[in-house]
Amino acid sequence: MESDGRVVLVGGYGVVGAQLALLLRERHPDLPLLIAGRRDAPARELAARLGRAEGVALDVRSPQALAALGGKPRAVLSLVNDPEDTLLLAASRGGVPVLDITRWTSRLKATVLRLSGATPGAPVLLGSAWMAGLVPRLVALAARTVGRPERVEVAIRFALADQAGPDSLEYMDRLGLSFEVTEDGQERQVLPLTDGRRVRFSDGRHTRVFRLDTPEQATLPRVLGARTVTTRLGFDSGFATWTLVALQRLGILRLLQHPRWTPLRRMLLTGSNTGGEAAWVADVEGERGHVRIEVVDPLGQAHLTAVGALLGAERLLGLDGAPPPPPGVWFPEHEPRPDETLATLRACGVEVRIDERLAREAA
Repeated sequence: MESDGRVVLVGGYGVVGAQLALLLRERHPDLPLLIAGRRDAPARELAARLGRAEGVALDVRSPQALAALGGKPRAVLSLVNDPEDTLLLAASRGGVPVLDITRWTSRLKATVLRLSGATPGAPVLLGSAWMAGLVPRLVALAARTVGRPERVEVAIRFALADQAGPDSLEYMDRLGLSFEVTEDGQERQVLPLTDGRRVRFSDGRHTRVFRLDTPEQATLPRVLGARTVTTRLGFDSGFATWTLVALQRLGILRLLQHPRWTPLRRMLLTGSNTGGEAAWVADVEGERGHVRIEVVDPLGQAHLTAVGALLGAERLLGLDGAPPPPPGVWFPEHEPRPDETLATLRACGVEVRIDERLAREAA
């Protein structure tokens, strides 16, 4: 079946999805979009505002979800949880390219295993690392300067007042669970909210950050050969950070893992939802030196995630000036395009600074 040219945004009227839809419409005015979600009315409302778009109700758990669209779409951009991979598997088997940005590390690994039986009929881009794969994408750019990364240290400052949809708070559900990291080429288990560091961000403010389970800690060692990868997160409220650290040390977060306590866990990190600044830094060390990456988005983490998803969507569709990837499983760090990536980030209002002084000195 030939593609009808539509790009489906599943969860397209959500906090991140709506911003991605707006970015796609601004950058690609003639691209036909299909806004899909559990509720028909908000999907149609956003589609009407976008122009050259339709809205439709879609249940990701239904094996007939794609068939209900009335045609074969050009691509599926999955911006909500697909817990059993129902939508992803149906799309990939049907030859429809997929971008998915919603999986935590354990689910990401499970998805790769599900896809391992046969080569997908289209590219599957798993962009679930922090900020829809923006962190590993820029680390891969730095690796072009320093060589194979020996050490990658990522620090994130999260604004509690920032806008966040329910899926983006899912990491709260993992704060009581140990996870796997790679250090000096060896794998070991660590607990979230441990091994704190005090990190200086681009505005000069210092923030205490602690370990967090994020997918780039699994993919960067396997895709780029990084020997050590650590991602840490802290909040712009020191009180919130230390409260969670204390709950971890007392063993209370583990006790709160039961599903009945999900609302309480997520309430701990629910702020005003009025908006805040997103900021992260990464130090990438290799045999040829050390590069520091500093990223700030004044519009917040939901917007920055949407921009990360935009980069993934343009790569998947071949809208970034290069041919689309062939069928198979891909990650954001597989094919970084330095000029296009940085130009897109800055065009979207994201401040990016890449300090290569140490790399140049080493050279």
